[in-house]
Amino acid sequence: MGIFSFFSKEKKESLDKGLEKTKASIFTRLSKAVVGKSKVDDEVLDNLEEILVTSDVGVETTLRIIDRIQQRVARDKFLGTSELNQILKEEIAALLMENNTEDTADFSIPSGIRPYVIMVVGVNGVGKTTTIGKLAYHYKKAGKSVLLGAADTFRAAAVEQLRIWSERVDVPIVMQSMGSDPASVAYDTVKSAIAKNSDVVIIDTAGRLHNKINLMNELSKIRNVVQKLIPDAPHEILLVLDASTGQNAIEQAKQFTAATDVNTLALTKLDGTAKGGVVIGISDQFKIPVKYIGVGEKMEDLQLFNRSEFVDSLFS
Repeated sequence: MGIFSFFSKEKKESLDKGLEKTKASIFTRLSKAVVGKSKVDDEVLDNLEEILVTSDVGVETTLRIIDRIQQRVARDKFLGTSELNQILKEEIAALLMENNTEDTADFSIPSGIRPYVIMVVGVNGVGKTTTIGKLAYHYKKAGKSVLLGAADTFRAAAVEQLRIWSERVDVPIVMQSMGSDPASVAYDTVKSAIAKNSDVVIIDTAGRLHNKINLMNELSKIRNVVQKLIPDAPHEILLVLDASTGQNAIEQAKQFTAATDVNTLALTKLDGTAKGGVVIGISDQFKIPVKYIGVGEKMEDLQLFNRSEFVDSLFS
Protein backbone atom coordinates (compact mmCIF):
# COMPACT_ATOMS: atom_id res chain seq x y z
CA MET A 1 0.00 0.00 0.00
CA GLY A 2 1.52 3.31 -1.05
CA ILE A 3 2.00 6.15 1.37
CA PHE A 4 -0.75 8.27 -0.20
CA SER A 5 -3.16 5.43 -0.95
CA PHE A 6 -5.74 6.38 1.65
CA PHE A 7 -4.66 9.90 2.51
CA SER A 8 -6.63 12.56 0.65
CA LYS A 9 -5.17 15.87 -0.46
CA GLU A 10 -7.47 17.71 1.98
CA LYS A 11 -6.33 15.60 4.93
CA LYS A 12 -2.70 16.07 3.95
CA GLU A 13 -3.14 19.83 3.81
CA SER A 14 -4.93 19.80 7.18
CA LEU A 15 -2.12 17.77 8.73
CA ASP A 16 0.56 20.05 7.26
CA LYS A 17 -1.23 23.10 8.64
CA GLY A 18 -1.80 21.43 12.03
CA LEU A 19 1.92 20.74 12.46
CA GLU A 20 3.08 24.21 11.39
CA LYS A 21 3.95 25.41 14.91
CA THR A 22 5.89 22.25 15.73
CA LYS A 23 7.78 22.40 12.43
CA ALA A 24 8.64 26.05 12.88
CA SER A 25 9.90 25.45 16.41
CA ILE A 26 12.07 22.45 15.60
CA PHE A 27 13.53 23.50 12.28
CA THR A 28 14.14 27.16 13.09
CA ARG A 29 16.26 26.05 16.03
CA LEU A 30 17.86 23.24 14.04
CA SER A 31 18.95 25.72 11.38
CA LYS A 32 20.59 27.89 14.04
CA ALA A 33 22.29 24.84 15.58
CA VAL A 34 24.17 24.01 12.38
CA VAL A 35 25.17 27.54 11.37
CA GLY A 36 28.88 27.50 10.52
CA LYS A 37 29.04 23.73 10.73
CA SER A 38 29.79 21.50 7.78
CA LYS A 39 29.55 18.11 9.44
CA VAL A 40 27.54 16.42 12.16
CA ASP A 41 29.80 16.47 15.21
CA ASP A 42 29.29 16.16 18.98
CA GLU A 43 28.28 19.81 19.31
CA VAL A 44 25.62 19.48 16.62
CA LEU A 45 24.30 16.31 18.26
CA ASP A 46 24.20 18.00 21.67
CA ASN A 47 22.19 20.86 20.17
CA LEU A 48 19.89 18.41 18.40
CA GLU A 49 19.32 16.55 21.66
CA GLU A 50 18.29 19.78 23.39
CA ILE A 51 15.94 20.69 20.54
CA LEU A 52 14.18 17.31 20.63
CA VAL A 53 13.85 17.25 24.42
CA THR A 54 12.43 20.77 24.53
CA SER A 55 10.02 19.83 21.71
CA ASP A 56 8.60 17.23 24.13
CA VAL A 57 9.85 14.20 22.25
CA GLY A 58 10.90 12.95 25.69
CA VAL A 59 14.33 12.15 27.10
CA GLU A 60 14.22 8.38 26.51
CA THR A 61 13.06 8.67 22.91
CA THR A 62 15.46 11.55 22.20
CA LEU A 63 18.43 9.49 23.42
CA ARG A 64 17.35 6.63 21.16
CA ILE A 65 17.20 8.97 18.16
CA ILE A 66 20.60 10.52 18.96
CA ASP A 67 22.15 7.07 19.40
CA ARG A 68 20.86 6.02 15.98
CA ILE A 69 22.34 9.13 14.36
CA GLN A 70 25.66 8.61 16.15
CA GLN A 71 25.80 5.09 14.73
CA ARG A 72 25.24 6.45 11.25
CA VAL A 73 27.93 9.09 11.73
CA ALA A 74 30.38 6.38 12.85
CA ARG A 75 29.42 4.10 9.96
CA ASP A 76 29.42 6.71 7.20
CA LYS A 77 32.45 8.57 8.63
CA PHE A 78 31.39 11.95 7.23
CA LEU A 79 27.85 13.24 7.35
CA GLY A 80 27.22 16.84 6.38
CA THR A 81 24.84 19.07 8.28
CA SER A 82 22.96 19.55 5.01
CA GLU A 83 21.90 15.89 5.34
CA LEU A 84 20.78 16.19 8.95
CA ASN A 85 17.10 16.87 8.21
CA GLN A 86 16.85 13.77 6.02
CA ILE A 87 18.73 11.60 8.52
CA LEU A 88 16.52 12.81 11.38
CA LYS A 89 13.41 12.12 9.29
CA GLU A 90 14.56 8.59 8.47
CA GLU A 91 15.44 7.73 12.06
CA ILE A 92 12.17 9.06 13.51
CA ALA A 93 10.22 7.17 10.84
CA ALA A 94 12.14 3.97 11.62
CA LEU A 95 11.51 4.41 15.34
CA LEU A 96 7.77 4.83 14.83
CA MET A 97 7.61 1.83 12.50
CA GLU A 98 9.17 -0.37 15.19
CA ASN A 99 5.90 -0.07 17.10
CA ASN A 100 4.58 -3.21 15.44
CA THR A 101 1.03 -2.09 14.78
CA GLU A 102 -0.65 -1.27 11.51
CA ASP A 103 -2.06 2.17 10.82
CA THR A 104 -5.85 2.14 10.56
CA ALA A 105 -6.93 2.95 7.03
CA ASP A 106 -10.53 4.04 7.63
CA PHE A 107 -13.36 4.32 10.15
CA SER A 108 -14.42 0.70 9.83
CA ILE A 109 -14.95 -1.89 12.55
CA PRO A 110 -13.55 -5.43 12.69
CA SER A 111 -15.76 -7.98 10.97
CA GLY A 112 -17.85 -10.13 13.28
CA ILE A 113 -17.94 -7.56 16.10
CA ARG A 114 -21.25 -5.77 16.61
CA PRO A 115 -21.64 -3.60 18.52
CA TYR A 116 -18.03 -2.41 18.58
CA VAL A 117 -17.63 -0.84 22.03
CA ILE A 118 -15.25 2.09 22.57
CA MET A 119 -14.66 3.30 26.13
CA VAL A 120 -13.08 6.76 26.18
CA VAL A 121 -10.89 7.83 29.11
CA GLY A 122 -8.78 10.89 29.97
CA VAL A 123 -8.64 13.85 32.32
CA ASN A 124 -10.96 16.85 32.03
CA GLY A 125 -9.99 19.49 29.51
CA VAL A 126 -8.10 17.33 27.01
CA GLY A 127 -10.88 17.40 24.42
CA LYS A 128 -12.38 14.03 25.34
CA THR A 129 -16.05 14.84 24.68
CA THR A 130 -15.21 16.71 21.49
CA THR A 131 -13.20 13.73 20.30
CA ILE A 132 -16.20 11.46 20.98
CA GLY A 133 -18.45 13.76 18.95
CA LYS A 134 -16.02 13.79 16.05
CA LEU A 135 -15.61 10.01 16.22
CA ALA A 136 -19.39 9.62 16.06
CA TYR A 137 -19.43 11.89 13.01
CA HIS A 138 -16.77 9.87 11.20
CA TYR A 139 -18.35 6.50 11.97
CA LYS A 140 -21.76 7.74 10.86
CA LYS A 141 -20.22 9.17 7.70
CA ALA A 142 -18.75 5.70 7.09
CA GLY A 143 -22.28 4.29 7.20
CA LYS A 144 -22.23 2.94 10.75
CA SER A 145 -25.05 3.29 13.27
CA VAL A 146 -23.66 4.90 16.43
CA LEU A 147 -24.90 5.11 20.03
CA LEU A 148 -23.34 7.38 22.65
CA GLY A 149 -23.29 6.73 26.40
CA ALA A 150 -22.95 9.67 28.83
CA ALA A 151 -21.24 7.88 31.74
CA ASP A 152 -19.45 10.98 33.06
CA THR A 153 -22.29 11.57 35.49
CA PHE A 154 -20.16 13.51 37.98
CA ARG A 155 -20.33 16.65 35.84
CA ALA A 156 -23.62 17.96 34.48
CA ALA A 157 -21.65 19.95 31.91
CA ALA A 158 -20.10 16.78 30.51
CA VAL A 159 -23.48 15.12 29.99
CA GLU A 160 -24.91 18.27 28.42
CA GLN A 161 -21.91 18.69 26.13
CA LEU A 162 -22.23 15.11 24.91
CA ARG A 163 -25.99 15.60 24.40
CA ILE A 164 -25.28 18.63 22.22
CA TRP A 165 -22.80 16.60 20.17
CA SER A 166 -25.37 13.80 19.75
CA GLU A 167 -27.82 16.33 18.29
CA ARG A 168 -25.17 17.95 16.14
CA VAL A 169 -24.09 14.63 14.65
CA ASP A 170 -27.64 13.23 14.76
CA VAL A 171 -26.90 10.05 16.69
CA PRO A 172 -28.84 8.72 19.74
CA ILE A 173 -27.54 9.00 23.29
CA VAL A 174 -28.20 7.17 26.57
CA MET A 175 -28.26 9.48 29.59
CA GLN A 176 -29.27 9.30 33.24
CA SER A 177 -29.62 11.96 35.90
CA MET A 178 -26.66 13.81 37.37
CA GLY A 179 -24.87 11.67 39.99
CA SER A 180 -26.14 8.36 38.62
CA ASP A 181 -23.90 5.32 38.75
CA PRO A 182 -21.59 5.59 35.69
CA ALA A 183 -21.41 1.81 35.36
CA SER A 184 -25.21 1.70 35.21
CA VAL A 185 -25.19 4.17 32.32
CA ALA A 186 -22.56 2.12 30.49
CA TYR A 187 -24.57 -1.07 31.04
CA ASP A 188 -27.79 0.52 29.76
CA THR A 189 -25.95 1.94 26.75
CA VAL A 190 -24.53 -1.40 25.65
CA LYS A 191 -27.83 -3.18 26.37
CA SER A 192 -29.64 -0.62 24.21
CA ALA A 193 -27.03 -0.99 21.44
CA ILE A 194 -27.57 -4.75 21.38
CA ALA A 195 -31.35 -4.27 21.17
CA LYS A 196 -31.00 -1.68 18.37
CA ASN A 197 -28.32 -3.69 16.56
CA SER A 198 -26.02 -0.65 16.62
CA ASP A 199 -22.63 -0.90 14.93
CA VAL A 200 -20.62 1.31 17.29
CA VAL A 201 -21.00 2.30 20.95
CA ILE A 202 -18.90 5.16 22.34
CA ILE A 203 -18.96 5.57 26.13
CA ASP A 204 -17.75 8.76 27.80
CA THR A 205 -16.24 8.38 31.28
CA ALA A 206 -15.34 10.71 34.14
CA GLY A 207 -12.24 12.82 33.71
CA ARG A 208 -11.14 13.57 37.23
CA LEU A 209 -7.44 13.91 37.92
CA HIS A 210 -5.44 10.85 36.90
CA ASN A 211 -3.97 10.39 40.40
CA LYS A 212 -7.40 9.80 41.98
CA ILE A 213 -7.63 6.10 42.78
CA ASN A 214 -11.44 6.20 42.94
CA LEU A 215 -11.55 7.29 39.30
CA MET A 216 -9.45 4.31 38.25
CA ASN A 217 -11.67 1.99 40.27
CA GLU A 218 -14.70 3.48 38.52
CA LEU A 219 -13.17 2.75 35.12
CA SER A 220 -12.61 -0.87 36.14
CA LYS A 221 -16.22 -1.11 37.31
CA ILE A 222 -17.51 0.22 33.97
CA ARG A 223 -15.40 -2.28 32.07
CA ASN A 224 -16.61 -5.15 34.25
CA VAL A 225 -20.34 -4.41 33.84
CA VAL A 226 -19.98 -4.01 30.07
CA GLN A 227 -18.34 -7.45 29.96
CA LYS A 228 -21.46 -8.97 31.52
CA LEU A 229 -23.21 -8.19 28.23
CA ILE A 230 -20.30 -8.62 25.81
CA PRO A 231 -17.43 -10.65 27.33
CA ASP A 232 -14.67 -9.21 25.12
CA ALA A 233 -15.83 -5.57 25.40
CA PRO A 234 -14.81 -2.82 25.48
CA HIS A 235 -12.98 -3.60 22.27
CA GLU A 236 -11.21 -0.26 22.33
CA ILE A 237 -10.15 1.67 25.44
CA LEU A 238 -9.20 5.02 23.99
CA LEU A 239 -7.05 7.39 26.06
CA VAL A 240 -7.38 11.02 24.95
CA LEU A 241 -4.37 13.25 25.61
CA ASP A 242 -3.82 16.96 24.99
CA ALA A 243 -0.63 17.30 22.92
CA SER A 244 -0.20 20.91 24.04
CA THR A 245 0.54 19.76 27.60
CA GLY A 246 3.74 18.03 26.46
CA GLN A 247 5.36 15.98 29.20
CA ASN A 248 2.21 16.12 31.31
CA ALA A 249 0.49 14.11 28.57
CA ILE A 250 3.19 11.46 28.93
CA GLU A 251 2.63 11.38 32.70
CA GLN A 252 -1.11 10.97 32.18
CA ALA A 253 -0.42 8.12 29.77
CA LYS A 254 1.70 6.39 32.43
CA GLN A 255 -1.06 6.69 35.02
CA PHE A 256 -3.91 5.53 32.79
CA THR A 257 -2.03 2.66 31.14
CA ALA A 258 -1.07 1.39 34.60
CA ALA A 259 -4.69 1.52 35.80
CA THR A 260 -6.68 0.25 32.81
CA ASP A 261 -6.07 -1.67 29.60
CA VAL A 262 -5.63 1.27 27.24
CA ASN A 263 -5.12 -0.06 23.71
CA THR A 264 -5.44 3.07 21.56
CA LEU A 265 -4.48 6.74 21.95
CA ALA A 266 -5.78 10.05 20.62
CA LEU A 267 -3.62 13.19 20.66
CA THR A 268 -5.67 16.39 20.43
CA LYS A 269 -4.88 20.07 19.83
CA LEU A 270 -1.77 19.48 17.70
CA ASP A 271 -2.62 22.57 15.68
CA GLY A 272 -2.35 24.86 18.70
CA THR A 273 1.05 23.79 19.96
CA ALA A 274 4.74 23.58 19.11
CA LYS A 275 4.91 20.40 21.20
CA GLY A 276 3.88 17.99 18.46
CA GLY A 277 7.03 15.99 19.18
CA VAL A 278 5.10 14.41 22.06
CA VAL A 279 3.40 12.15 19.49
CA ILE A 280 6.80 10.59 18.72
CA GLY A 281 7.67 10.13 22.39
CA ILE A 282 4.32 8.63 23.38
CA SER A 283 4.24 6.25 20.41
CA ASP A 284 7.78 5.09 21.16
CA GLN A 285 7.53 4.78 24.95
CA PHE A 286 4.18 3.08 25.36
CA LYS A 287 4.04 0.85 22.27
CA ILE A 288 0.31 1.60 22.16
CA PRO A 289 -0.90 2.77 18.76
CA VAL A 290 -1.73 6.43 18.37
CA LYS A 291 -4.95 5.96 16.39
CA TYR A 292 -6.34 9.50 16.17
CA ILE A 293 -4.86 12.99 16.07
CA GLY A 294 -6.67 16.31 16.28
CA VAL A 295 -5.28 18.99 13.96
CA GLY A 296 -8.08 21.57 14.00
CA GLU A 297 -11.57 22.43 15.21
CA LYS A 298 -13.61 21.07 12.28
CA MET A 299 -15.09 17.58 12.49
CA GLU A 300 -12.86 16.46 9.63
CA ASP A 301 -9.80 17.60 11.60
CA LEU A 302 -9.89 14.49 13.75
CA GLN A 303 -7.74 12.24 11.59
CA LEU A 304 -6.67 8.63 11.70
CA PHE A 305 -2.98 8.71 12.55
CA ASN A 306 -0.66 7.53 9.81
CA ARG A 307 2.99 7.32 10.84
CA SER A 308 4.44 7.84 7.36
CA GLU A 309 2.20 10.84 6.71
CA PHE A 310 2.96 12.34 10.11
CA VAL A 311 6.72 12.20 9.60
CA ASP A 312 6.37 13.39 6.01
CA SER A 313 4.33 16.42 7.11
CA LEU A 314 6.68 17.15 10.01
CA PHE A 315 9.65 17.37 7.63
CA SER A 316 7.92 18.84 4.56
